[in-house]
Amino acid sequence: MEKIKVVCENTASHIEVEMGTSLSELCEQLGIKSQYPILAAYVNNRIKELHYLIYAPVTIRFVDITHFVGYRVYQRTASFVAQKAVRKLYPGRDFHIRHSLADGFYCEIEGESELTQADCDRIAAEMKQIVDANYPITRSRKLTSDVLRIYEQEGYTDKAELLTTRPRLYSDICRMDDVVGYFYGPLAPSSGYVTLFALVPYYNGFYLALPQRSRPDSVQTNFNRDKMFDVFHEYQEWVRIMGVPTVGSLNKKILAGDASEMIKIAEAFHEKKISQIADAIYEANTTRGARFIMISGPSSSGKTTTAKRLGVHLHLLGLNPVLISLDDYFVERDKTPRDENGEYDYEALEAIDLEQLNAHLRLLAAGESVEIPRYDFITGKRQWHENPLQLDERSVLIMEGIHALNPNLTPSISEDMKFKIYISCFTSVAMDNLSRIPTSDNRMLRRITRDYATRGNNALATLARWGSVRRGEEKHIFPYQENADVMLNTSLFYELAVIRPFVEPILREVPDTVPEYAEAVRMLKFLDNFVVIKPDEIPPTSILREFIGGSSFKY
Repeated sequence: MEKIKVVCENTASHIEVEMGTSLSELCEQLGIKSQYPILAAYVNNRIKELHYLIYAPVTIRFVDITHFVGYRVYQRTASFVAQKAVRKLYPGRDFHIRHSLADGFYCEIEGESELTQADCDRIAAEMKQIVDANYPITRSRKLTSDVLRIYEQEGYTDKAELLTTRPRLYSDICRMDDVVGYFYGPLAPSSGYVTLFALVPYYNGFYLALPQRSRPDSVQTNFNRDKMFDVFHEYQEWVRIMGVPTVGSLNKKILAGDASEMIKIAEAFHEKKISQIADAIYEANTTRGARFIMISGPSSSGKTTTAKRLGVHLHLLGLNPVLISLDDYFVERDKTPRDENGEYDYEALEAIDLEQLNAHLRLLAAGESVEIPRYDFITGKRQWHENPLQLDERSVLIMEGIHALNPNLTPSISEDMKFKIYISCFTSVAMDNLSRIPTSDNRMLRRITRDYATRGNNALATLARWGSVRRGEEKHIFPYQENADVMLNTSLFYELAVIRPFVEPILREVPDTVPEYAEAVRMLKFLDNFVVIKPDEIPPTSILREFIGGSSFKY
């Protein structure tokens, strides 16, 4: 049989193999040394499952759970195992993975609202049996009409709804023993790969704890995410009442001509939440003298627009809000710290001129006048505002930036004088009952769109930096999120349908010769599930305008 050449980036070597060799067979032949099981591989910069067969010369890079892609493979496979376990123990009940929480998932079983630890132990034991059985996981392509018939027979109306609103001739279907499903990304070759997990009762369901990507040898069931859970749960209940819990149901409403009404309701919901936060600030200002409003959140959460909209509401309450961005206190680019790859690390606390920032805050608190800097992201240089800033007795200073909740940022300001807000794009609409949309995907699409238009970065540059951005968030933002006085979800359940036509042409510019191509392809496939909404009726004050343009705010 004819042999083909394969280049392996993990070993910096090449090997000749027979046509039709699978990635798992190739991994074994190469003797890949990895502390953790290999879960998937990049093939010519496209991510593939390990059962993928090679028929032409390729370049390959294998990944395990410590890689972002490998970690998601582990998560998806664990979800499939949990689905099979619940299906056996609770026949006829719908199983929902509602949202991510800490390093795992919050899950619910329809009709079961008081799960005990004994119930969780029973589900975990069933999952363990499934793992020990090491059932093969397969993916096959069939006529969509056949896949729809299978989903309808199994009662998977959520998956069927998506297929009917985004019709294709062929669709994939996954199998594990007697259970079928569909997952929007690679799965492990078998159930035996999910070796580590834990279940504990939580709220109306249970928490499925999974290993951390940075610490794959353990799981953590003790966590403090109550404030974040409350935000998730409130919005999730709201979109359920709105009738758009999944992408299929959202598409259905768009196709029915309901987009205009959905936009109005979603924006009104945001406005109400921002108004409530303004009321809380006013009370904190009155009762404990809070004058420094600290807004933190991960990249592309909409911190800047939130700060500006909040300022409008504070004006209504008789306060005089003054806005500054912590990004404007970046040190100049030649002084910016670098990460382990030698790239500029804008997520590091040391990227901010802490000495100057705190000196300015002390002066402002004392009623002094201060010249505020402005950072130019294109030149990497600091400029200065022409008009100095000064606070009066009615003034509150709104500061937004990723480090705003870190007490090491502003040691010169007492805690009583701070009101802390954590915001993020907590994705509320799911692909289906088992496949949640990662909040990081939503934020990444926002950032690609905005950076292309305002910061001179193409999609390749943004994708290349995204791994560093995520590591910075895990290190500098997420540990402090529960310190917030309030949390705000800035996601709009309709937004990905609007962003799609903006970001697709940018993603298509990523060449297939770079590793980031795999992520660009993944996002293009993901976006293809959404029916497009035109942006005409999105108000100029919407958070979404910060990313797609057309905002009435100045940035």
